Amino acid sequence: MTQEILVDRNGGAWTITLNRPDQLNAFNDTMHGALRSALEEARDDKTCRVIVLTGAGRGFCAGQDLGDRDPEKMGGPPDLGHTLDTFYNPLIRLIRSINKPIICAVNGVAAGAGANIAVACDLVIAKKSVKFIQAFCKLGLIPDAGGSWNVTRLVGEARAKAMMLTGDPVMAEDAVQMGLIWKAVDDDGFEHEVQKWADHFKDAPTFGLGLIKQTVQSAAGNSLDEHLDLERDTQRRAGRTPDYAEGVSAFLNKRKPSFTGRES
Repeated sequence: MTQEILVDRNGGAWTITLNRPDQLNAFNDTMHGALRSALEEARDDKTCRVIVLTGAGRGFCAGQDLGDRDPEKMGGPPDLGHTLDTFYNPLIRLIRSINKPIICAVNGVAAGAGANIAVACDLVIAKKSVKFIQAFCKLGLIPDAGGSWNVTRLVGEARAKAMMLTGDPVMAEDAVQMGLIWKAVDDDGFEHEVQKWADHFKDAPTFGLGLIKQTVQSAAGNSLDEHLDLERDTQRRAGRTPDYAEGVSAFLNKRKPSFTGRES
């Protein structure tokens, strides 16, 4: 049987690949479990410094495999709230909580929950040919997997409503202009660009980057006073790390730093 998730551990850079290419990497329950296990292993392994999430074949992820949630095959309406509680919501919380950079390398179409899993990652790099599609309106559903929260905060209410109410595809370059993703890259240069950033982050001060991630993610819910206090407390932790001392030494001595990526 095909493995639904592939993991390539290349030094400090781990690539996790959704591997149901014949279904455009749509999620079934088995793939959900395997992806969460792979992410948890990467989170807990101190040798892992950056995670790259991508898809096999011509798509990144088409969202939920609707064949597994077909009311005609289930004898009645499914409990999609249970699906979210069991699978998608824990996955989004896990992605947002991992204190290591997560690059989503969007190699092909990202639709439904697949699009929303992508934009939940820290850095999204997509081929210019990629389409991001909020397909839920075609099924009478709402955007899930954090989409109605993340996308609205990234692009604003007007654009989020347009994407979600029409279901019209957004090309990668337009997604960059909207602030939905970080980079759109020519298809033939895509793998090189992803590898360049994976190599960059595997030698970076990982613990400090995790603090940046959590601080930025906290900003929307904080008042200015609350956030200034958070910056103070977080900077205190960062300033006590060996990577801060190494960074200062390397800067003053005009050499390349050698970061451990750890708090102590």
